[in-house]
Amino acid sequence: MSEANGKRDRIWSWAERLIDPFSDTGREVLPREALRFILFFANQAKFPFVMLLVIGGLSGAVEAGTYWAIGWLIDILDATSPAALIEDYWPHLTALLVLVLVLRAAVVIAAAVVEQQIIAPHFFQLVRWQAFRRVIEQPYEFYQNDFAGRIATKILQGGEATGDFIVSSLQTMWSFFTFLVLAVTILTALDPVMGLVMVVWLAAYGVTAWKLLPPLRAAGRKTADERSILNGRLVDAFTNIMAVKLFDSGRREHAFVRDGMERFLQAVRKLTRAITKVRAAVAIINGLMIAAVGILVVRGWMAGGTSTGEVAAVMGLCLRLNQMSGYVMFNINGLIRNFATVQDATGTISVEPAIRDAADARTMERASGDIVFDNVTFNYGKDAHTQADRVIANLDLHIQPGERVALVGPSGAGKTTIANLALRLFDVESGRVLLDGNDIRTLTQGSLRQQFGVVSQDPMLMHRSIRDNIAYGKPGSSEDEIIEAAKRASAHEFIMGVADQRGRKGYDAHVGERGVKLSGGQRQRIAIARMMLKNAPILILDEATSALDSEIEAAIQENLFTMMEGKTVIAVAHRLSTIAALDRLVVLDEGRIVEEGRHDQLLARGGLYAQLWKRQSGGFLPSRLAAE
Repeated sequence: MSEANGKRDRIWSWAERLIDPFSDTGREVLPREALRFILFFANQAKFPFVMLLVIGGLSGAVEAGTYWAIGWLIDILDATSPAALIEDYWPHLTALLVLVLVLRAAVVIAAAVVEQQIIAPHFFQLVRWQAFRRVIEQPYEFYQNDFAGRIATKILQGGEATGDFIVSSLQTMWSFFTFLVLAVTILTALDPVMGLVMVVWLAAYGVTAWKLLPPLRAAGRKTADERSILNGRLVDAFTNIMAVKLFDSGRREHAFVRDGMERFLQAVRKLTRAITKVRAAVAIINGLMIAAVGILVVRGWMAGGTSTGEVAAVMGLCLRLNQMSGYVMFNINGLIRNFATVQDATGTISVEPAIRDAADARTMERASGDIVFDNVTFNYGKDAHTQADRVIANLDLHIQPGERVALVGPSGAGKTTIANLALRLFDVESGRVLLDGNDIRTLTQGSLRQQFGVVSQDPMLMHRSIRDNIAYGKPGSSEDEIIEAAKRASAHEFIMGVADQRGRKGYDAHVGERGVKLSGGQRQRIAIARMMLKNAPILILDEATSALDSEIEAAIQENLFTMMEGKTVIAVAHRLSTIAALDRLVVLDEGRIVEEGRHDQLLARGGLYAQLWKRQSGGFLPSRLAAE
């Protein structure tokens, strides 16, 4: 029994290994046009699709042969007696049984294996995997301009629609075409006039498709787009459920989602109207075809030129054509919808990254931390009529290795933008950003960002375990390293008391989407632990302790300042007391440096920094920092 099971497993394994669902090509941007996109992926699985093509042709031939065999059986029954049937016609009856029991079953089983075991799970996954690989390489700005849920939907729908389009084309459409050719050949051989009727029917069928399918295609594309927009709105509402609960007392979110549903409903209505028109036209055309062929074949029987079995075979073929043509027209609708879905998905998937590694980009080893902004101008791609309109305008800033620099200024002064430019989350519009004398555009993005440890106002936690979130800073970290980092971030104690709804506790507990199950301070401490574990040579602290109470902040700052030793630090803060003891404070206003110096020097000048400091009374300054 076990040997038989082993053989079956080997057969399954052979089929399931024909397509590697996680293979990839060297192509950086996937084709943008839907047909080229489909052919690009079909070319990666040629053998399974050739198998499906052959099986589809055999399926149509077996179908046509079965109907003709039934007519032939009726003629045999008319020509013989029950007593002599087996003796006179046993070879013919055996052949009929082989056709029905063996050939037909073999074709159906082969089609199921190729479609369900080879193509559906593995080819669909192949498309999704390669689409994900391209989308994840898109720059930060790409994700700022779209719903995360909508992007995810495009990847999932694009994979399924690509596979469904190819399978339907090769299996259903090709099988129908094969059946149609054989049926028309049989009818023409019996009566050329019936062949002429079939030609007229095919022409009418083609005109119907030509006239009615383009509106159906447009409606399908519109429906796919509205569906993805609605999905994005739903995900956006659920992702920001706290804001909805706190601020949406007037049910504005209901109106926002309902508007998306109404737009989707209008698109579906247009689509279903188009489908109804197609089905009505096909019903009329097929009815005329069946009636015309039926009249001709019955007249032939009345004239003695057509046997009873041939009448049965002809009518069987016509009724099967009626059934198949209706299904095929419906399938054409599916093809159009899948094609539109693919085209809609490629608008997101097949986008050339705005930021990419240069062809000769170099991998940087551990940096010393020398950072230079050389005459940098940046405005998020918007037109700036004057220098004052720019987010960053002709910025010159040199941060020495190991220097601890704070970026200070009012909201909108460009502090976080400067940090993002150093990380190459955006490319400068003019000027250069240098790291250890290298233009960061000549370095691989991965190795560049490996030089930075970042803690921002948004702790950026994933819906995974606390352990996974901390270890994200250093893949392969040991349990001891993770716990030590958590202790240094004053997070270990609260982590040990965390439990999620599935009973996972401590470091195994999941934090919810974007860490919603934790308080702001807890999320921030986990993010700080992740940065400590990474131990990068450059630290970017964007309001890193803003969500912490004073006691926890004091404990963490002790460890932060220990970790800062020998590292370059860029600290962005509105709470000036947290950065007052750094080596240099760079005061920004409207994207330009207006003051530089130490805390006491800037206070003595009485400029913008002194004004900002004066507004913040009662600020917390740890005793250690005050002593320094």
